[in-house]
Amino acid sequence: MAAEIRVFPCLTDNFGYLVHDSESGATASIDAPEAGPIINALEREGWTLTDILITHHHGDHVGGVAELKQRYGCRVMAPHDKTTRIANVDQRVANADVVKVGNLLARVLETPGHTLDHISYVFDNDKAVFAADTLFSIGCGRVFEGTYPMMWDSLLKLRALPDDFRLYCGHEYTASNIKFALTVESDNPALKARAEEVAQLRAENKPTIPVLLGEEKKANVFLRADGPTVAAKLHMKGAKPADVFGELRERKNKS
Repeated sequence: MAAEIRVFPCLTDNFGYLVHDSESGATASIDAPEAGPIINALEREGWTLTDILITHHHGDHVGGVAELKQRYGCRVMAPHDKTTRIANVDQRVANADVVKVGNLLARVLETPGHTLDHISYVFDNDKAVFAADTLFSIGCGRVFEGTYPMMWDSLLKLRALPDDFRLYCGHEYTASNIKFALTVESDNPALKARAEEVAQLRAENKPTIPVLLGEEKKANVFLRADGPTVAAKLHMKGAKPADVFGELRERKNKS
């Protein structure tokens, strides 16, 4: 049986995610921005929380952990970097570790840059990747703790996943990301198509996630910093891809 995935809003612009294994009844929350919406989603589905899979230590991704653990006695998985002091952790995981949620398997992919401890969870059998604040639709996370080469390397890891995987990210930033991306690639047909799709989704108050990675690879300029056309648009012909990526991220920071 494939994983059942539910998407719902948390806080101001975070996504909440539940991943459910119908065979065993196990249910994981990917991060825990706040407890209330997660509890409501669980009760709506008739599911019981068994696991929380944390991607990184930022407060808007772990704020609900303590309350959920107290309520459900769930297992909390977190990145192996103990310097981040995430509370209530039962098990630490590192790159290539496999996490079981009932019969579902999630492979850990280290994707540092936004934070040094950032990891993503790849459900290969279900063709889903939860990339939190490393990769957004038509964007990527700010580089707070790492370096631009580090973040670019993390994006390459995610880009290497198959085109038919669905991307689930940490925030509903797609519309603002598109606004910036169009200043760089106004002539990108995939980006223009995504812009129309997102405008319709937001007008109907629907989430812009998930999105197929194959579509994202064509429309997201941050994933193509090693392409000659992107470098040319930034007047950086011949520059290293990590430097082109860094310029893109700096421009986005100021937009």
